[in-house]
Amino acid sequence: MNIDFNKNSDGLVPAIIQDAITKNILMLGYMNQEAFDKTQDTGLVTFFSRSKNRLWTKGEESGNVLNLVDIKLDCDNDSLLIQVKPAGPTCHTGSDTCWNEDNTQTYGFLSQLEDVIASRIENADTEKSYVASLFAKGINKIAQKVGEEAVELVIEAKDSNNDLFLNESADLLFHYLMLLQAKGYRLDDVLKVLVQRQR
Repeated sequence: MNIDFNKNSDGLVPAIIQDAITKNILMLGYMNQEAFDKTQDTGLVTFFSRSKNRLWTKGEESGNVLNLVDIKLDCDNDSLLIQVKPAGPTCHTGSDTCWNEDNTQTYGFLSQLEDVIASRIENADTEKSYVASLFAKGINKIAQKVGEEAVELVIEAKDSNNDLFLNESADLLFHYLMLLQAKGYRLDDVLKVLVQRQR
């Protein structure tokens, strides 16, 4: 890896720390050649601390180390993206990240959709909300609806109308997310099972 430590007069390059699983950004630090080498040798992320004016392994006092997974160099060879598995909170304040955010897994729009479903269930306006009205009918009706959508998807899969196939796919996924919440789960719980199976 041809890192340009000489681009800046201080010999440091920024090191962006990212959780390898959640993909959340945890913190920003700086590395010189010695810190980079130590990180690779030990598997624990080490920075050059500008305030302490020395090498500093994250978690050397707290135990909240950053276990190295991967290092990527940017196109200008002067900044690093370091993927880690954190052992505990990353920020010295006790927060998961230095931006005071929870380091939780999200799935973009699907997570937003889960939140909308939860909100509709909580508000329970059965006259205005399809979700609330279906939940009011109970788990058996929700499960039945998932079954119906699955059958409709299979039927469309055998035909050549891609629009209908995609719409039925969306219907099935939407109702499946509802069924998960009816059982007290969310998409993250299912994905954890899939991750365990991968091992």
